[in-house]
Amino acid sequence: MEIGTQIKALRLRKGVTQEALARKLGVTAQAVSKWERGTGAPDIGMLPEISAYFGTTIDELFALTPEMRMERIENAIEDVRFWDPADTESARQFLTEQARKHPDDGKPHSLLAALENHLADEHKEMARDYALEALRREPTSWDPMNQLNHAMNGKFQDWNYTNHCRLITHCKALVRENPQNWRAIMLLLDQLIDDYRLEEAKSYWEAWSKFDSTYRIPLYQGMLAWQSGNREEAFAVWEKMKQDFPADWCVWHHVGDFYAKTGRWEEAIVHYRKALEVQPSPKMLDPLEAISQAMEICGNYAGAIAALNEEIELAAMDWDITEGEFVDRIRREITRLERAATVG
Repeated sequence: MEIGTQIKALRLRKGVTQEALARKLGVTAQAVSKWERGTGAPDIGMLPEISAYFGTTIDELFALTPEMRMERIENAIEDVRFWDPADTESARQFLTEQARKHPDDGKPHSLLAALENHLADEHKEMARDYALEALRREPTSWDPMNQLNHAMNGKFQDWNYTNHCRLITHCKALVRENPQNWRAIMLLLDQLIDDYRLEEAKSYWEAWSKFDSTYRIPLYQGMLAWQSGNREEAFAVWEKMKQDFPADWCVWHHVGDFYAKTGRWEEAIVHYRKALEVQPSPKMLDPLEAISQAMEICGNYAGAIAALNEEIELAAMDWDITEGEFVDRIRREITRLERAATVG
């Protein structure tokens, strides 16, 4: 539905004339008439005032279908760095209503989870900046250090704070109800292995290996060996995995991650490059993110910046992404690295 048609429907529903609407908005009745006939459109800056007058949202003003509105929310979660509180509440109410209307559809709840996680990330970004400012004023104070650690997902030594017991409980229920859901099994194994609950992890891995023949089976076999302290065994398993699945970019990326975890940065970067090379288009950009971080750790700021610039180019070429929060975030990182390079 055109916006003019929707304005006319809302005006008639409200029982006001074109002249009355025009006076309220500070335009001529002829302008309103043009909108409703489709020969003109209100200035974008007037949309909030129009939607407020009719007691509707801007999305409803455009008469978007529920599917279109959910797609718009999904895109905004990816592209908007800081959400306006009014937009947040509107999206939350809409998604909650869609979840009520369609109880068997998981998409509204999934988007609600994505929205709340995005807001949590917003708050953590703000918390980071506040904590850093506090430390500039009181560099020996423990509380802002603790807040900075929390905001940036740093390491805490407290087992009761860092273990995954509650998540493991949910994952076990999910696997029990969906025993061949490899994504659920991977999520469960990640938590069990990280918590050193290796006997439990091994039993789930063994059941999984009976019906899955992908690279994921040797990947997690190596991870179990790694967490048991047998790193040579782990790398031997992964070397064979590379031979068996040479065209799967995830294989190279995962092995690169473990080289990075042992501080073997050059080998990690070689594997990340290989992951990028073997990927079909459109290519995932994770390897370039990893290369940039590895370069920064090594003090190679020029290399880190080059990897991020390559990421911007690839995003434009393969994904047609040239603006928005994704690109803005990378540019902020480049600016940060340029400043770090000048400090040395």
